[in-house]
Amino acid sequence: MVATDKQHKWPAVLPYDKQAVPVPGTKRPGQSAHYRNGIWGLVDEHTPGSFVTLDQVWFEGLKNGGNADFLGWRKVISKSPLKFAPIYSWISYAEADKRRQYIGSALHTLFQQGKVGGGELETVGIWAQNRPEWQLVDLACQSYNKVSVSLYDTLGKDSVEYIINHSNLSVVLTSADHVSTLLKLAPKIPSLKLIVSFDELPDQANTAFKEWAQTQGIQFQTLQEFETFGKANLFPSIPATPNAVASICYTSGTTNTPKGVVLLHKTLALAAQNGLYGLDSFPDNGTLLSYLPLAHIYERIVELVTIAVSGRIGYFTGDPLRLLEDAQILKPHFFPSVPRVLNRVYQAAMIGGNVPGLKGNLFRKAVAVKLENLRTTGATYHAFWDRLVFRKIQAALGGQVKMIISGSAPLSSDIMDFLKIAFGGEVVEGYGLTETSATTTKSWPNDPSSSGTTGPPGPVNEVKVIDVPAMSYTAEDKPHPRGELCIRGGNVFTHYYKDEKNTKASIDDEGWFHTGDVAEIDAAGRVKIIDRVKNIMKLAQGEYVALERIENTYSALPISAQFFVHGDGLQSYLVAVLVPNPDVFAGIVTSVTGKQVTPTDVAGLSAAAQDPKVVQHSLAILTKEAVRQGLKGFEMVKRLHISLSPFTVEENTLTPTFKLRRKDAYNKFKAEIDALYALGEPSSSRSTKL
Repeated sequence: MVATDKQHKWPAVLPYDKQAVPVPGTKRPGQSAHYRNGIWGLVDEHTPGSFVTLDQVWFEGLKNGGNADFLGWRKVISKSPLKFAPIYSWISYAEADKRRQYIGSALHTLFQQGKVGGGELETVGIWAQNRPEWQLVDLACQSYNKVSVSLYDTLGKDSVEYIINHSNLSVVLTSADHVSTLLKLAPKIPSLKLIVSFDELPDQANTAFKEWAQTQGIQFQTLQEFETFGKANLFPSIPATPNAVASICYTSGTTNTPKGVVLLHKTLALAAQNGLYGLDSFPDNGTLLSYLPLAHIYERIVELVTIAVSGRIGYFTGDPLRLLEDAQILKPHFFPSVPRVLNRVYQAAMIGGNVPGLKGNLFRKAVAVKLENLRTTGATYHAFWDRLVFRKIQAALGGQVKMIISGSAPLSSDIMDFLKIAFGGEVVEGYGLTETSATTTKSWPNDPSSSGTTGPPGPVNEVKVIDVPAMSYTAEDKPHPRGELCIRGGNVFTHYYKDEKNTKASIDDEGWFHTGDVAEIDAAGRVKIIDRVKNIMKLAQGEYVALERIENTYSALPISAQFFVHGDGLQSYLVAVLVPNPDVFAGIVTSVTGKQVTPTDVAGLSAAAQDPKVVQHSLAILTKEAVRQGLKGFEMVKRLHISLSPFTVEENTLTPTFKLRRKDAYNKFKAEIDALYALGEPSSSRSTKL
């Protein structure tokens, strides 16, 4: 095990039937009882030995890490063409500690001298893709009483402008590619006084940026210059206090302006502490692959947990197309992920294994045997089938993965079960929000029936559900209580920055955060997210539909790379836009048209997407799954548009965490969606059989 006394191992026998237990006397009309973790109860800032500040997390990691590897990256060895080193380079915990002090001292000195600052809080902006410097700056902020404000690397200039002004950022540390954007925005962001580039620049470019910045009343430095200044003005770390603000994390905003979630030191530290309960699968000197956006709270918490146990953090190259290459070089043990990525892993495995002949027969036999074992005993390892069949799938992520956690959106139970048997380690699903420091519930390892749930509340949380009369969900529902999920605990945010209205709408007088998600709490105390309070709409005949839940059902199919469901209150049925998986779609097109089309034949696939026979066959595949998953008739998509133009962050149809921006997604395909409705209501007699 990793050497930290903050860690808590699973008991020898897990009480799968009592993963969370109701607190006696807490059941009231209109709400369920309060549920707490069935093993560890409720942990808070007063629990002996718990982290209550982020600098405690760092010094614990440093104490046991010393000269061991800490932050890793692949160096660029050629820019044209772009090529990365076939190995990871590393800095140690001790080296990172020196650089943390240099950066922190530079920041502290500049704020003390009045060269930066001027706002209510001493805020520091970080704008870059995941890289060692991102973590170093955050560590400096944590231990020098500064408030980090993360900017998504893919944010557009409007959001950047809003967040800089809203949080009164006077200094932003960023990658070189964002410097010109900041300087162009300078007249609209008067608080900005200093830009620090993570990247070293040629002398000519460095001089040009300094001169341009000077014309805007802004200083420009490289990080190397900044650290040199800090080293010359070295100042001891400033001990943090539990109630000090550590970070303002802006929600990615699927509909409205981003909200600034204020997170205290104890809020984030307790979330990290929560991750140390049941962390048995993480080995000594274990390695995390960092590719989920560090600007998002999910990745920050898993990195804090890794730091607490003196683990290694290896950063991906920044190119999603190189992610598997990065994994195969790094060979991580810990792979936090999201359904968007795990769906692709599943689809690739199914395409590669489910083939004719002996190979396909062996694959199907292996899947059947391991699924039977999983669903009866919870076992995910099989000596014979893992070595013969699943070793190749495991090798895609480096061959050493021990832990996979899926979060940010629901993952279908079938895909979750397959990932468990394919990787043979701890594959679990969690639930959390920015407002809860990415921490609330997590399923337990080797639980035979956990797929489809997000598990019980962690030790730092208690949860309950309250009635949602408009949607007919109540705490008295049988067999299990259902309603809006509410969360309370030391990891829950205090308020939205400069936004009293939304704060009051989200946190009640008893400290419960109302999530807007509808959940069911089963007999074992596990939480299952079943609906969304806000993302519902009423069809013309009066039926309510939950668009996100329906999208999740269809998105699990191999044919689907992306799926957008649209409803119109003046219409009685739903329509959808399918962005197909080219590997699967090519096979369908070939089968339906009789013409050989390959996954790389973009012109052929685009033409086929307009073929009514191909569209109808694809809709039939989707309808078959909808029936299997128990969707009601009015919840099923009745008309379909297929497009090879994906939803992207760059065009603003996806948030930086890859959630659909519904209004922008609709506007992208408005003409096609309107055309589907112009066809009139589909005939109920039309066959959807394959």
